[in-house]
Amino acid sequence: MNKISENQQTAGNLSAVIRDDFWGRYIRLVQEVVIPYQYEALYDRVPEAEPSHAMANFEIAAGRKTGEFHGFVFQDSDVAKWLEAVGYSLQLKRDPGLEARADAVIDIVAAAQQPDGYLNTYFTIKEPGKRWTNLQDCHELYCAGHFIEAAVAYYEATGKDKLLNTMRRMADHIDSIFGPEEGKLKGYDGHQEIELALVKLYRLTGEEKYLKLSSFFIDQRGQEPNFLRQEWEARGRVTHWSGTQTNSMDPSYNQAHLPVREQTEAVGHAVRAVYMYTAMADLAALTKDSALRDACVRLWDNLTGKQMYITGGIGSTHQGEAFTFDYDLPNDTVYAETCASIGLIFFARRMLELEPDARYADVMERALYNNVLGSMAQDGKHYFYVNPLEVWPQACTCNPDKHHVKSERQGWFGCACCPPNVARLLTSMNQYIYTVHGDTLYTNLYIGSEVNTALGGTAVAVSQQSNYPWEGTVTLQVNPGEAAEFGIALRIPSWTSSAEIRVGGETLSLDESVQQGYCVIRRVWNAGDTIELKLPMETHRVYAHPELRADAGKAAIQRGPLVYCLEAADNGKPLNSIALHESAPFTEHFEDSLLGGAVVVKGQGSRIEQAGWSSGLYSRAKAPVEAATITAIPYYLWGNRGSGEMKVWIPESKA
Repeated sequence: MNKISENQQTAGNLSAVIRDDFWGRYIRLVQEVVIPYQYEALYDRVPEAEPSHAMANFEIAAGRKTGEFHGFVFQDSDVAKWLEAVGYSLQLKRDPGLEARADAVIDIVAAAQQPDGYLNTYFTIKEPGKRWTNLQDCHELYCAGHFIEAAVAYYEATGKDKLLNTMRRMADHIDSIFGPEEGKLKGYDGHQEIELALVKLYRLTGEEKYLKLSSFFIDQRGQEPNFLRQEWEARGRVTHWSGTQTNSMDPSYNQAHLPVREQTEAVGHAVRAVYMYTAMADLAALTKDSALRDACVRLWDNLTGKQMYITGGIGSTHQGEAFTFDYDLPNDTVYAETCASIGLIFFARRMLELEPDARYADVMERALYNNVLGSMAQDGKHYFYVNPLEVWPQACTCNPDKHHVKSERQGWFGCACCPPNVARLLTSMNQYIYTVHGDTLYTNLYIGSEVNTALGGTAVAVSQQSNYPWEGTVTLQVNPGEAAEFGIALRIPSWTSSAEIRVGGETLSLDESVQQGYCVIRRVWNAGDTIELKLPMETHRVYAHPELRADAGKAAIQRGPLVYCLEAADNGKPLNSIALHESAPFTEHFEDSLLGGAVVVKGQGSRIEQAGWSSGLYSRAKAPVEAATITAIPYYLWGNRGSGEMKVWIPESKA
């Protein structure tokens, strides 16, 4: 147990206690509504939701009932992510009833484990003789990875080790199958996840073999001869998904086209990519591998500099839930899967642990407040899998190219990876607010919280207060156990045009103290010292790179970390008839009645008068234009008032 505690201390991140009006409401929503709702969904007891079959599969594999496997080959992972969310929730607040339900689920999961440690309901029930024969398609290591993450979170919350011991047996079984040694498979999973999970297991247990196995999976990917291609050939080029032969396979879809240290662009399935990048950053930090670190930086630069939506969404096409190419970011056929943005947040946090550079926290904040938060309805029971930046409901229904885009959130999905992923992220948000480098505490997110750590050998408690994201004043109180010198660093967000920091009533010169986007304040601190950060929350326009064709001649509206959008509920339809005057100022006000309260932005623009259109489909004359007031709401709130049009990028016109 001492080794476990020591390894947790080297993890690089800190767990804070969140005391924040904005995020506290969402965390309570997850605890009180989302987790219980998802529990019922996993047991197929939500009438309006698509059946999950996930717990039924475990009951069959455990011998508690008879039947056939149902669902996707990776259905097990939904249970794992739910258990992980429960673990994080129990770390925040003990709940005997929830713990008892989780223990009962864990009993069933453990009973489904095979005598050699193998755990996977699909292959136990449906194809017991085909283990490890289709890693490209069948997610065996992916499911194991999610259960390892769940086991670590649940052990840290409760001290109960039943699931942890179950997954250590599975990890040991995997270690007996894969590796560089003679007779072992020189392979890796088609969907990355095991790699980052093994790092968590290593940090908890101190067992070097788990770190080495994670490194093996990362190092082996993309090597020649290509394992996934060899496996595909060996099974007669048959794919799991159709059961028929395929003419070709593209290893770039699985980021297996090159060794990871040689990769320079984000390609393939977006979730797989960012899960892999997360593990790469973990390993770079733990092993001091400079080549791996350099690859992470290159991939980050391409991903966030050329292939990321303004909302923090990634993966622009529904064909394979994948990246396409630089600057290809369509708004109405976008995919931007919720899980992909969550993976981007994982990657950002690991990069912050590698180095304190605010650009990583800027993206983490962007993805969190916009794409991820917008994926869940305010009732906690409906979700977006796809997160578009422009919606025309009739096109979603009638145009096959937009069938994946929905104008209203759904109760559940046959492929339900996103809802429990949101739950586990929001219940673990206290791990993303701060990081420590040397004797300096870095504040990455402005969320009301309290954190205790050691800086320069001194015990320090820091409390943060704000009304973020509505107001830009943030106050930190620093309380060292005794007067001591150390650093406190505050992120200066990229969205702000100016910032002011006062320490004990004295205004700092930011020109002298900002390093890589953080204002680093180094001094002798005494109990009760305060820092006040003021960030002007100015509504402003954002423009896209000239090569981003979908947004040419358009502007987006942003206030603080929040991207805004237009909805037909406020502006009428069609939204494509609206233009924003390029020089008109914005006004803003807090509207208590809007979905829990939010700042609403208004601006001046124009609208095409459809009633004035002469006739016919085309005409030589333009339609008349009238002045219009434009109302924008935070993107994360869209779609909570019924089905309707929405758009983020708005054409600009001369006033």
